[in-house]
Amino acid sequence: MRPFYPRSVLTPHLNIALQMANRVSQSPDIDGATAAFKRITLGSPSQLRIPSGGSPLRPTPNLPSSEIAARRKRPVFKLSDITGEQEPGGGAASASSGTRVPSDIEWPPRRLAAATGTPFANFGKIVDPSGALNFSGKAVLHSSGVDFSNGPSFAINMNQLQLWEELGNGAYGTVKRVLHKPTNVAMAMKEIRLELDDTKLNAIIMELDILHRAVHPSIVEFYGAFFIESCVYYCMEYMDAGSLDKLYGVGVPEPVLGRIVSFMVKGLKFLKDELQIIHRDVKPTNVLVNKKGDVKLCDFGVSGQLEKSLAKTNIGCQSYMAPERIKGESQNALSTYTVSSDVWSLGLATLEIAIGKYPYPPETYSNVFAQLTAIVHGDPPELPETYSCVARNWVNTCLVKRPEGRATYAELLSHPFLQEDSRRNVDMRGWVARALQWRYTQREQQGRLRRQEQEQLHSSDTLRPS
Repeated sequence: MRPFYPRSVLTPHLNIALQMANRVSQSPDIDGATAAFKRITLGSPSQLRIPSGGSPLRPTPNLPSSEIAARRKRPVFKLSDITGEQEPGGGAASASSGTRVPSDIEWPPRRLAAATGTPFANFGKIVDPSGALNFSGKAVLHSSGVDFSNGPSFAINMNQLQLWEELGNGAYGTVKRVLHKPTNVAMAMKEIRLELDDTKLNAIIMELDILHRAVHPSIVEFYGAFFIESCVYYCMEYMDAGSLDKLYGVGVPEPVLGRIVSFMVKGLKFLKDELQIIHRDVKPTNVLVNKKGDVKLCDFGVSGQLEKSLAKTNIGCQSYMAPERIKGESQNALSTYTVSSDVWSLGLATLEIAIGKYPYPPETYSNVFAQLTAIVHGDPPELPETYSCVARNWVNTCLVKRPEGRATYAELLSHPFLQEDSRRNVDMRGWVARALQWRYTQREQQGRLRRQEQEQLHSSDTLRPS
């Protein structure tokens, strides 16, 4: 059976071939292969085949079935996969869709040899002729899912998804809420445009690798990923209350604070102990909440693999960097990054959640340099006295300037502050409901203020003499 080459793969080859043909159009010696590619025409997108296939069970990591059942409680999907392509111009699929391959096309088309060192050549190293994105030794992404080298495969594709509103965007992509139609489950879909940049490529495979292996109540669940038209998409658990930075303005009483940081520490400890991973970007925007009161870590694009507990890179948000990381960056040197650097970020994030604002507010400093200097050389911030001595001491053990003096995750969990949390009944559902109502009220007030400002501007323009 001859392979089917999607339009997304043929198009770059044709563009390069046509460019080469144009450059040599004045010469009588036109390469035969180039001339052949110049004659090729493609049908409209509506003529391309959309193959169909079965509905394999959603695979799970290589664990005993009893352990998997205990750890994965939501939801076990049967995601219909797109598999099994028909021969171009023949078979049931092409007969029903009316697909035809022009008779003057050489099939299968020959791959155009790209010059070494060009962007096209670099792109060809990770995208194979079938249109799949191949992260050598880690995973292969294609239009119908992702296959990981350690065994699991996750089948999901764009045709199964109904797009809803945008949830957020950042340097590494856009996140939208989607509905998975076969299961009627809402998901968060992250879209990342593929670029020939090692940092972005590493971020994609790092996050995918962590998400599919990190099965833990304090980490967002992974549903699958796919690759189409130069974009990587992956689907995760939708946390319907959003990130903590949008909620803590309502006020966070000590029992709620204890429950939130307990979730965070357990997730970070799991990453370190089970996967040998440091998060490297711990902050309230990367902590998600749902209406049931669950708290989960997300955004592992800049996470790092532990090598003898060390990672020699400075990645992540500067505002939450530990002093030793800021020192290394200011001296243009790669500082040693240990797990204790994440503990500092955890303490700073805990403080921000408690007081409702970043502990080193930019408006109190003349510039960013002064702000970072305060983090390195100033006294660490503390919880206000409205919190108990036990809670304040817990934060203090995180915000120790010397990294070797900071508490470990095990010590943080055994601290009286979190030991008390394990014995409390905390109404997280109630707190989330109040926080969402507060957020709604804030948005309404901001909307009214904007409308009033617009009305005042309109009135002043109307009264202005012509």
